[in-house]
Amino acid sequence: MIDPSIPPEPWLSNDDLWTMATAVLASVACGLVGCWLVLRRLSLLGDAISHAVLPGIAGAFLLTGTRDVLPMLTGATVIGIATAFISSALGRFGRVDRDAALGVTFTSLFALGVVMMSLAARQVDLDPGCVLYGLLEFVPFDTVDLLGVQVPRAGAWLGGALVIDVILMMAFFKELRATSFDPAHAATLGLRVGLVHLGLMAAVAANTVVAFEAVGSILVVAMLVAPGATARLWTDRLVPMLWLASAIAVSTAIVGYLAALELNTSAAGMIATMSMVGYLGSAGIVSARGALRRSASRASAVLTMPQPRSDRL
Repeated sequence: MIDPSIPPEPWLSNDDLWTMATAVLASVACGLVGCWLVLRRLSLLGDAISHAVLPGIAGAFLLTGTRDVLPMLTGATVIGIATAFISSALGRFGRVDRDAALGVTFTSLFALGVVMMSLAARQVDLDPGCVLYGLLEFVPFDTVDLLGVQVPRAGAWLGGALVIDVILMMAFFKELRATSFDPAHAATLGLRVGLVHLGLMAAVAANTVVAFEAVGSILVVAMLVAPGATARLWTDRLVPMLWLASAIAVSTAIVGYLAALELNTSAAGMIATMSMVGYLGSAGIVSARGALRRSASRASAVLTMPQPRSDRL
């Protein structure tokens, strides 16, 4: 028998709310950066960087002996830019397609990173599985003091990354837009297309590393690609696409985490699954709407066709 004097526990605890907030910050930060990858048709490059930065993380730890975010962020950013350079060089001088160059680059660096992580794990509790899959459920147990409030350390870093992303996008919006839609024309206007590209790759690497602790290197790919790809199905305009991608990132993070609580499964994996469901559902709705519109247009054309007159027979 339940004692009525004991109040029932809330469905969502304070830890659940902090975990959900961290997931939202990770999704929005990665989703905004990922929009530019989708527009540039470089979604696979985001996948490559999210895997290839692993040796940068392990190398930073082996050199510094610490798991602080800043050394790992620096090492991963360097490797992320190197990934873009290596894949571009292989595609230009190796006489292979860009997708083949990306495949060779990120699989080789990813394998090297796994080996380095295994070596680093001998010196400290550095589990490669945590880096690959993330530990979103344990985020509330590692907190920092922020303006007198104890907040998850991963959430604080992700919030800072999101603020920096928004500031950089507002500052370089024209350059990003010009180099994303027509890089040849942007080069004729004097814009440093290569520099903008490297800056975007550095931003992708930085957001990937900051999101590692929450969702891991594998599942962060869904957050990089899915919101932007889903928003692109609904609109052809850039600014609405960015807003819509942010809304999709927020909704998938919340729905995915609530579903994970209900099913008692991995939160990060469920969020990635909800991203896939949202994309497939949007693709189905948009395709059906386009088919209905084409059918209505054909029916209207048939009705408006001139009919033969009987007096001409």
